[in-house]
Amino acid sequence: MISKKWNSDWTVSKPGDNPMMAAMMGMQTDVEMLTLPHDAMIHETRTESTKNKHQTGFYPGGCYTYTKVFEAPQAWSKKSIHIEFEGVYENARVYINGDYAGGCPNGYRGFLICADDFLNYGASNTITVIANNSAEENSRWYTGSGIYRDVYLLEANPVHIKSGSLRIGTKEIDDDLATVEVYMKLANQERSKKKTRVHIMLQNSREEEVANVTLPVTVFGEGEEHIRTRIQVENPELWSCEAPSLYTCIVRVMTDEECLDETIEQFGIRQIALSAKKGFRLNGKEVKLRGACIHHDNGVIGAVTLERAEERRVQQLKAAGFNCLRSSHHPMSEAMLRACDREGMLVLDELADFWTRSKNNNDYANKFPDYWEEDVEAMVAKDYNHPSVIMYVSGNEIQEAASAKGAQLNRLITEKFHSLDDSRYVTVAINGLLSCIEHMGEIMSDITGMTMEQMMQMQAQAPQSDAGVDAANGSTDLMKGPMADAFAANHIVTGLLDEFASVTDLVGYNYLTARHEMEHELFPHRVILGTETLPSDLVRLWRIVKNNSHVIGDMTWTGYDYLGEAGSSCFYYDGRQGFMTNWPISLSGMGDIDIIGNRRPISYYREIVYGLRKEPYIGVERVNHFGEKPNQSAWPWKDELESWTWDGYEGKGAVVNVYSDAEEVELYKNGVSLGRKGAGEEHDFYASFETTYEPGILEAVNYRNGVEAEKTVLKSARGATELCVEVDRNVLKADGADLSYLMISMKDEAGTPNLQEAREVSVTVEGAGTLQGMGNADPGTENSYDNHTWKLYDGYVLAVVRSGFEAGEIRVTISAEGCAKKEVVLGIE
Repeated sequence: MISKKWNSDWTVSKPGDNPMMAAMMGMQTDVEMLTLPHDAMIHETRTESTKNKHQTGFYPGGCYTYTKVFEAPQAWSKKSIHIEFEGVYENARVYINGDYAGGCPNGYRGFLICADDFLNYGASNTITVIANNSAEENSRWYTGSGIYRDVYLLEANPVHIKSGSLRIGTKEIDDDLATVEVYMKLANQERSKKKTRVHIMLQNSREEEVANVTLPVTVFGEGEEHIRTRIQVENPELWSCEAPSLYTCIVRVMTDEECLDETIEQFGIRQIALSAKKGFRLNGKEVKLRGACIHHDNGVIGAVTLERAEERRVQQLKAAGFNCLRSSHHPMSEAMLRACDREGMLVLDELADFWTRSKNNNDYANKFPDYWEEDVEAMVAKDYNHPSVIMYVSGNEIQEAASAKGAQLNRLITEKFHSLDDSRYVTVAINGLLSCIEHMGEIMSDITGMTMEQMMQMQAQAPQSDAGVDAANGSTDLMKGPMADAFAANHIVTGLLDEFASVTDLVGYNYLTARHEMEHELFPHRVILGTETLPSDLVRLWRIVKNNSHVIGDMTWTGYDYLGEAGSSCFYYDGRQGFMTNWPISLSGMGDIDIIGNRRPISYYREIVYGLRKEPYIGVERVNHFGEKPNQSAWPWKDELESWTWDGYEGKGAVVNVYSDAEEVELYKNGVSLGRKGAGEEHDFYASFETTYEPGILEAVNYRNGVEAEKTVLKSARGATELCVEVDRNVLKADGADLSYLMISMKDEAGTPNLQEAREVSVTVEGAGTLQGMGNADPGTENSYDNHTWKLYDGYVLAVVRSGFEAGEIRVTISAEGCAKKEVVLGIE
């Protein structure tokens, strides 16, 4: 089967009430030529009036029509032609030459369209795709709109390997031998039978052949054959987080020396095991999951799924100490799965955010009961050959978890996963607050000792909200602290969740930390995973993971900041509260890594807690807010920066936090000791020092067994005289989709970054590429990521350049008032 990307020469328009009629009559307005993938939502004007409100970061939805005119060669009349869409948000309808050819309501699921009945061979053809995301209030986060993932054209002979049917799995591993099972479906669309030979060759990462087999297969007319064989690989190179070795499986279908079809897939050889006694094991070794939940958007370029954008996020998260990602709350893209395979990042791939009970008026819960089986099948087919995927998450914060029918549906979905793939585990992420909300009066009465009447009186006097899930997630007292622990450990909660929790291979708990250890006493064979947890509770969570084999890991919310759920993790010094009416905020403010890719102080703190960093780290709470107490949700840690540049605040109070795993740390300011304090695990891995701001040098020194050890220095910048541009890649592929990330900042003459600098920076792009997006990490900006001029925020702004299809050069010019211009030349090959 010939598979090629089909992303070029599309148009997009926003036609109004009748998109198909407008397309057929040529009535589209504002038609734009483009190359896919394309996120239409990120180019919309944000508005406070959208029904989506903070959920999508005030980005409105819309209905978009994509059109491509193409030639269908006469030779195609003897072949089978399919078009594969990896993701269209949402309610995709596909028309070929005006006739409906198929579609998919799920915005995160890939789907195939068979074009055979619709093509005019030897002539011009038109494909039209309508992506209808106009029903606002359909998601709790930023979704993007349109054909935001890759499109492929698949060309197959009458005898061919069915698309998506090739599956490679590890059956056994010994010290010097592995057994790999290869399965596929071979189809014959002709009326007469065909005798074939199926050649299967396995290559290692160096493209050396390690095994091959040839199978005689007769494929009868208008039928298909299931082929399954076991192949031995000697001295296998096992896939792991530290050494993610990949193999290639090449399958050729031959007859009379003619190759009828060829399919190539990458895979990894590895084994996983799970038990309460020995935890999660990869290739026989226990691995604790240092996990991060992530959404699917790529920051300033929106939800558009480009290979380099997905790879960059995975590399950054791996460098920050994570070894596992949870795709929240939807199936992960093929591009990110490939990146996780290459980088050695484990994956929990997720089916949905809801089953039968909606969290928004127009969300996918309206369709899930009718489509979930197709969704599971598509997800398993997508994931099967990826060694990074170790687990399926069947649902997130399912509201029916406390009901018998909810448990029944959990059994059905879990069994469906296992019937399609018995080599991976299934879990479900349970939120106790959402699951037990109908029983809250009874639970709180049991916890507090108050009568139900007293509870009802208190509830009547409390401020009322119709915010639903947002209100539950914003209940800080029930998310963290003594009341949260009392709720999580309550016997009524245990009884309500027990049937639902007992279904899956392991139990995932969202914000129910007090259950993690106690579960082993109640259910000694149960395995626990913190599927969504608070960054602010990091030390406690990781201590539980380290000390309990049945608790296999912790998935923090989140690893990377994201669009939507606007302001939910921001610090408010003006009286506002998170989660609700926070115009013009567009970002959540969550994440160890900010929206443009810079690590926040908590990321380095986490690295120390994980035991991955020995050097101390210095974080300075924002001096301009010294003494102020912000409003904040349960998620954020501290409002701090890695900066000792606070011009205008000389002599003002400052709080400096030193993060360290050493027993003690000492902090010096301009050579004068500010004291020596306990740190390490006994003191939650940090020490705080209150001082006054004076420009100069902060130095933190570790003491291990009383002996001076590692040091870290933080210097004040003396003004900002020079633009600094860090380019992650100087040579791009001429494929219309490659990216280069340009991180722009300002430094003083000594090269010290000035994070206080907020100067405007402009970018122009000329030549063989375009500016895909530009922006900073300010959650409250009203600027557009399409604009070429942005202010520095916390010292940085990011520009993302996308290659075209022609070889050549891209010239990027960066300018700021009072600075010499910088020019970056990118090669396109």
